[in-house]
Amino acid sequence: MENGIDLQGQLRAALEALGLTPGLAKLIWLPLPMLLMLVVATVGVLISVWLERKISAAVQQRIGPEYIGPLGILAPLADGLKLVFKEDVIPTQTDGLLFTLGPILVVVPVFLSYVIVPFGQNLLLSNIGMGVFLWIALSSIAPIGLLMSGYSSNNKYSLLGGLRAAAQSISYEIPLALAVLAVAMMSNGLGTVEIVEQQSGYGILGWNVWRQPIGFLIFWIAALAECERLPFDLPEAEEELVAGYQTEYSGMKFALFYLGSYVNLVLSALLVAVLYFGGWDFPIPLDQLASWLGISDTNPFFQIGMAVLGITMTLLKAYFFIFLAILLRWTVPRVRIDQLLDLGWKFLLPVGLVNLLLTAGLKLTFPFAFGG
Repeated sequence: MENGIDLQGQLRAALEALGLTPGLAKLIWLPLPMLLMLVVATVGVLISVWLERKISAAVQQRIGPEYIGPLGILAPLADGLKLVFKEDVIPTQTDGLLFTLGPILVVVPVFLSYVIVPFGQNLLLSNIGMGVFLWIALSSIAPIGLLMSGYSSNNKYSLLGGLRAAAQSISYEIPLALAVLAVAMMSNGLGTVEIVEQQSGYGILGWNVWRQPIGFLIFWIAALAECERLPFDLPEAEEELVAGYQTEYSGMKFALFYLGSYVNLVLSALLVAVLYFGGWDFPIPLDQLASWLGISDTNPFFQIGMAVLGITMTLLKAYFFIFLAILLRWTVPRVRIDQLLDLGWKFLLPVGLVNLLLTAGLKLTFPFAFGG
C-alpha cells in the first residue's frame, strides 16, 4: 500500500510465519482491520461522552461524574451496559423491518468512513485514492436511516424528526462537498494522505486553514449540522419533538443512535484535523526540529518518536474540535428550522461556490502558493 502501512499484509505474513496455511491465515486476518476500526471508534466515543459530561458540568459550574471510576471515567461504560441490558421494545402498529433497519443504516456508514482516516503518517486502514468522496457518499446514507426510523415509528413526533433530519442533511451536504472540493483542488488529489502530505514541509504555516479560512468555516458549520449538534439539533429537539426519530426506540436500537451520533462527531473532528490542520503534521517542520535537538532525522529512535507524536497530534487536534462542539452545545441557543434551512441554502451554498471559484482562480494565478 502506497503511503500507508499494509495492515492486512503484515498480519497475514505474521500468521503465515507461525506455520498457518495462506488460506487459513487469510480467513483469520480478514476481519481484524475492521475489528480494529470498531475498537478505535468505540474508545473515541467513550472518551467523547466522558468529556461531554465533564465539560458541560464545568460550563454549568457543577462537578459532573466523580464516583464511577476515577473522575467518573467509567460512566460512559456504565451507560453502554445499561442500554445493552434494557428491554428492546418494538411498539405496535410499526413497520418492524424499517424500524430495525433504520439504526443500522445510521451507524454502519459512519464506521465504514473510518477506513480513510489517517491517524498517523503510516497508520491508516486503506489509502483510497478518492477517500474524501467516499466519505461524502457514505455520509449521505445515514439520513435515509433517520427518515426510515421516523416513518416506521408510527409517531407524529418521530415522523417530523425524520423529515427534519433528511431536510437538514440535504441542505448541508452540498456546502460540505464544496468545501472539500476546494481542499482537493489545492492538494491535487482526493486521498486523505495526499491532502496531509501537501500541507507538510512548512509546519503550521503550511496548513490549509490559512489558505482556506472560508472553506474551513463552511466545513465546520456543515459538519456540526450533519452531526445534529447544537445549535443544529432540530431533528431531535426535546422541547418540540420529545426526542424526534428516537422517541419510540429503546435498548440496543437506541444505543445505536447514541453511538452513531458520537462516532460521527469524532469522525468529523478527525477530518477537520486532516483536511485543514495538517493531520499528523507537527507545527514545527521535522527537519528543523531534528536540528534543534541535535540528532539526525534518519535516527530510528527519532522516527519512532515522530510516529508516536504524529498520532498524538492528530488526536489532540481532533479532540480540540470536539471540545469546541461540546462548548457550543451549552453556550449557543437552538436555531429555528427556517433559520437552519436559510443558512444552508441562502448563505453557505453561495459562499461555498464563490470560495470554490476563488480557489480555482488563485490556483491558476499563484500555482506555488495554492498547490499548482
